[in-house]
Amino acid sequence: MARKLDKDLRRLTSLEDAVRSRGQHLTRLSAGLLFLAVAGLVADAFVGTTSQWGIIVVASMVSAYMALNVGANDVANNMSPAVGSRTLTIATAVMIAAVAEAAGAVIAGGEVVATVSKGIIRPALMPDAAAFTAAMIAALFAAALWINLATWIGAPVSTTHSVVGGVLGAGVMMAGFGAADWGVVLQIVASWIVSPVLGGAIAAAFLAYIEVSVLGAADKVEAARRRVPYLVGIMAGAFTVYLLMKGLSRIMPVTIWLALGIGLAVTIVCVLVVRPRVTRRMGGDGLHKTKVGELFTIPVICGAALLSFAHGSNDVANAIGPLAAIHQVVGGAVLGDKSPLPFWVLLIGVAGISVGLLLYGPRLIRTVGSEITKLNRVRAFCITLSAAITVIIASTMGLPVSSTHIAIGALFGVGFLREYLANKENGPAKPVAETTTVPRGGPHGGKDPRIKAEKMRRRYLVRRSHMITIVAAWVITVPVTGIIAALLAWLIDGSGLIVLD
Repeated sequence: MARKLDKDLRRLTSLEDAVRSRGQHLTRLSAGLLFLAVAGLVADAFVGTTSQWGIIVVASMVSAYMALNVGANDVANNMSPAVGSRTLTIATAVMIAAVAEAAGAVIAGGEVVATVSKGIIRPALMPDAAAFTAAMIAALFAAALWINLATWIGAPVSTTHSVVGGVLGAGVMMAGFGAADWGVVLQIVASWIVSPVLGGAIAAAFLAYIEVSVLGAADKVEAARRRVPYLVGIMAGAFTVYLLMKGLSRIMPVTIWLALGIGLAVTIVCVLVVRPRVTRRMGGDGLHKTKVGELFTIPVICGAALLSFAHGSNDVANAIGPLAAIHQVVGGAVLGDKSPLPFWVLLIGVAGISVGLLLYGPRLIRTVGSEITKLNRVRAFCITLSAAITVIIASTMGLPVSSTHIAIGALFGVGFLREYLANKENGPAKPVAETTTVPRGGPHGGKDPRIKAEKMRRRYLVRRSHMITIVAAWVITVPVTGIIAALLAWLIDGSGLIVLD
């Protein structure tokens, strides 16, 4: 009777968990649909009763859907190291990211938006304004669908590449292959390799330096006192340059030399400020690896917030750039021109990213921060610092890189370095044949403990299955969004629903 009761209680608990999970999913879905409806109402309120108001309203709702997916997928890369290293709780990280994303988008993201995302197609070659509008709506919807699917399977993808693929596919469908700028496409393909490799190499290099010069030093206290202030100073300077080049340059002109000069000054000031604080924090009781990690707590939090700020200032255009183009064309402007961005368009992008992050961001943050490789605060610091430095180097060299690819590449770089160091300490693995002479079914119940020991010697600290899923998603992002957008553009254009006077 007791066993049956326990079994019934377990079944009841499982049912309650399933119902609770289903209820949470329906709540998030309802909130997302409500936001899309609100976005449509906002567009209707600002556009008025013009003859093309329906096109603007529909495009606004599609743009809001895209913004939700940007928040759910892309923002996870900025906060995952802080959450995975337990520097921040998931709730705190989501709130910080939402505020920083919104601040970046409002302060530095809405000055001017190009009518065509990243110049991937030539608007002048479009047959007419109606075809251009159909292409932009199709591109947005295709990118949003793909990012939604990627978020569902737990794969962080580049929202920029998703939009580019959508614009490329829809543009080719509407105006032929000659409308595409294939030089930009080749640069994007190259960035699939450059972004993760460069990000991983820089993150691994910083982690190796800290492992050898601080964590592996005979006198950890003295090593930390001397080197940690410089590491934090480098991070402060790098993020200063990063924000000047990728965020504030939209407000004021910033040359690379001016940004580097200001970054160097910030580095020096930060070193002078941090050094006495590090000395006081260490105390006189020696320094362990855990305590070294605590020295990087504030830098990791600040770095995550600054990455979110920069992301909001740059990638909000992925959600609202095509909408701004549609609004411009419907208003009678010339294709390809630039125009001031209406504030209500920016508002949809800002709110959408924040809402998407709050509703669906935690799942991918957990996946990236906890399920690929184990992080601590030192590793999270290296990943965050690598993201800023990689963008600076790539921007200086004129290379188009993805912040998503950089962050994930840095994560894998840190993981594989951990794996290499752990296996190096254990010594090279030996073939099983050289380690045992005990036949199966012998005195150890069929398993020789020496075989198990040799198999355990090779440690795998990075989940290969996640790496394969993520890389595969990266490779097919542009082709998949391009194909979907081309099909949608063909359907929209053929339906005759878009008619512009």
